[in-house]
Amino acid sequence: MTERAVQAQGATVWDGGLYPFAVNHKKLGMWLFIASDSLTFSALLVAYSYVRLATEHWPTPFHLWPSISMATLMTFCLLSSSVTMVMGVAASKRGDKAGAIRYLLLTMLGGTAFVVLHINEWLGLIREGVRLWSNPWNVPLFGATFFTLTGLHMVHVATGLIYLGVIAAGVARGRFGHEEVEVSGLYWHFVDLVWMFIFPLVYLLSVSAA
Repeated sequence: MTERAVQAQGATVWDGGLYPFAVNHKKLGMWLFIASDSLTFSALLVAYSYVRLATEHWPTPFHLWPSISMATLMTFCLLSSSVTMVMGVAASKRGDKAGAIRYLLLTMLGGTAFVVLHINEWLGLIREGVRLWSNPWNVPLFGATFFTLTGLHMVHVATGLIYLGVIAAGVARGRFGHEEVEVSGLYWHFVDLVWMFIFPLVYLLSVSAA
């Protein structure tokens, strides 16, 4: 609502007739969450980088097949889900409820594929003897930093799947509109963006030369 429209209705800024920072409260809340969560991931990425540089013989356990290939497929699934999220927001803006729900479900499919592939990768590393505080290369902090960073991101993806499921159900029942779909899209794009820092730093820089 513009200031002129508010004044025409006899309201003032102090009556709550204007949104702070020219953005609605749901979107503002999500932006504040993203800003605070960005600090958390930034701290973890910096800590990982420091530990890696400070360790003389940092492990490079990821082979082109299957580790890097699977991580690339995971990245493709996540980026594809961002595309479907954009299309879902666009459909919601047009008032196409069925289209919005369809693209939200496709987004959830991409996110689910990412989580399944990621868990499979974790299980493979665990079978090789990688733990939080120990691993075959005698670099204890490798497991701690890897599982913490990738695990926190995977929790965000899993949380996002639940979030999108709630939004899709709400849209289907007419409880949620375009605003809720758009705000959920902000969260999902943030999760995807974080992975674009983790993928090259954790995986591509740790490719085995063997």
